[in-house]
Amino acid sequence: MAAELYDVTIIGAGPAGLNAALVLGRSRRRVLLLDGGPPRNARTTAAHSVFTRDHSPPMTLKRLALTDLERYPVDVRQAEATAVMVVGECFDVRLSDGQLVRSRKLLLASGLRDLLPDIPGFRDGWGRTVLHCPYCDAWEHQQQRLAVYGTGDAAHHMALTLRLWSDEVTLLTGGPSGFSREQCRDLARLGVQVRELPVTRLAGTPLCITLDSGEQLVVDALFYSPAQEQRSPLPARLGCRLTANGRVEVDDHGLTSVPGIYAAGDMTPSPQYVMNAAASGVTAGIAINTALVHQERVAQGANFHKAGA
Repeated sequence: MAAELYDVTIIGAGPAGLNAALVLGRSRRRVLLLDGGPPRNARTTAAHSVFTRDHSPPMTLKRLALTDLERYPVDVRQAEATAVMVVGECFDVRLSDGQLVRSRKLLLASGLRDLLPDIPGFRDGWGRTVLHCPYCDAWEHQQQRLAVYGTGDAAHHMALTLRLWSDEVTLLTGGPSGFSREQCRDLARLGVQVRELPVTRLAGTPLCITLDSGEQLVVDALFYSPAQEQRSPLPARLGCRLTANGRVEVDDHGLTSVPGIYAAGDMTPSPQYVMNAAASGVTAGIAINTALVHQERVAQGANFHKAGA
């Protein structure tokens, strides 16, 4: 039995995948959108800095986006892509429900996975009292007790940035900070306290942070910038070129190093905000449709010439 044929298969139904599906559906393309489950920000109570939808729960945004797709030729399936094979200029995609579909183009929008410290209570607080982005969540915690967990330039920068929202910021490095004298002066000048003891436990709301010494620090929010990895192994399996920090390398139109395969959203080097991810989906969607139009014109070129004779 021949595999069902789509113009585009989109792997991932976050902001990038959903917006790409909208663009391609409106371009009269037959689209398969694979929804592998809740987005990475599903645990947070609200998404912020989202045009016309500020402070909306992430799952509400997803529900609205899926509703918008209902009028277009977009099939949404609750499944993941487990394998992809290149067949000529097409892609055979094996789904987690066992089905096989064929697609002329492929858009990867499966996102990233956050790698959290193995500290009791850390994962429980993630997205609620443990946050990753000042621009997403600091407004809700202005002039509250804030802490940053981490070392290096990223933690140093985040602690200084958070002083815009609160006068009470503590930087927890989990051990020797390794900060330069200049960095230490920057922190001291803005009144950021630095604690260099390991963190052993997080619990409760407000958040009680227990240090290795037994001391407890109570804060309203802890900010942490995690290491990340690709949520799906497919980019590596397909031979997509990755950046030094593991993102899928794309050109200005979302095309990866593999012909016919595009990528959008947080899995690429773009800034990790809902609006950026959605915008990259638009960019990739337009590029994919443009490539399909070009292919169709080339394939039908002989007929065009005959018609004009």
